[in-house]
Amino acid sequence: MAQQRGVNSLQFNQDQSCFCCAMETGVRIYNVEPLMEKGHLDHEQVGSVALCSMLYRSNLLAFVGGGINPKFSEISVLIWDDARESRDAKDKLVLEFTFTKPVLAVRMRHDKIIIVLKNRIYVYSFPDNPVKLFEFDTRDNPKGLCDLCPSPDKQLLVFPGHKCGSLQLVDLSNTKPGTSSAPFTINAHQSEIACMALNQPGSVVASASRKGTLIRLFDTTTRDKLVELRRGTDPATLYCHLRGWNLPQICVHPRWQLQP
Repeated sequence: MAQQRGVNSLQFNQDQSCFCCAMETGVRIYNVEPLMEKGHLDHEQVGSVALCSMLYRSNLLAFVGGGINPKFSEISVLIWDDARESRDAKDKLVLEFTFTKPVLAVRMRHDKIIIVLKNRIYVYSFPDNPVKLFEFDTRDNPKGLCDLCPSPDKQLLVFPGHKCGSLQLVDLSNTKPGTSSAPFTINAHQSEIACMALNQPGSVVASASRKGTLIRLFDTTTRDKLVELRRGTDPATLYCHLRGWNLPQICVHPRWQLQP
């Protein structure tokens, strides 16, 4: 019987120069320009994979098992170090984070890793001797919505707030481990959040709701709304986001025609 080759998820790295595909046949990593395969982990090494995330263009890759024939659990995040010389896949698995519920998203930067569950987000130091720094309770977040600013000058984390349609922003550099910070909330929409994205410097956040009729951009410092992109009243599906330098970009269904 032919092996399934479906793509379960896709994620760009922090500077948009590469993207990795979590597949039923393992993991594929591609260079953006020129477009070409950069590396892969085959099914014999990692099984079918639900999620994967790479750290810039480094040797570190995070993945979560899933799909039709997983080798690893959906409740664990595995860190793969491709720089290790060993031919044994087990020797390249250098870290493991295990939880009690399925992992829905993983985000990384040079000093931290973010792991998203349905109702909680964990922040760990990374990659040397990881220590849990923070954990945040969230409203139901079945899509694992979250974004992390990669800039060394701003450690901003954004995820759905407790109120329907709101965004919660946390400056991790100004939050002490083991303490709770005052909520920094933007009331962005009236219905549930469907997609969110920070720009590269972390100065602007874009969001859209499940209704899919508009995208709003906010200043992350003042919380002021900067612009609203609107199109008719028919629903549209938003399915992913990209991180731009000046402005974040949200990808929408091809029938979208945005008007300022």
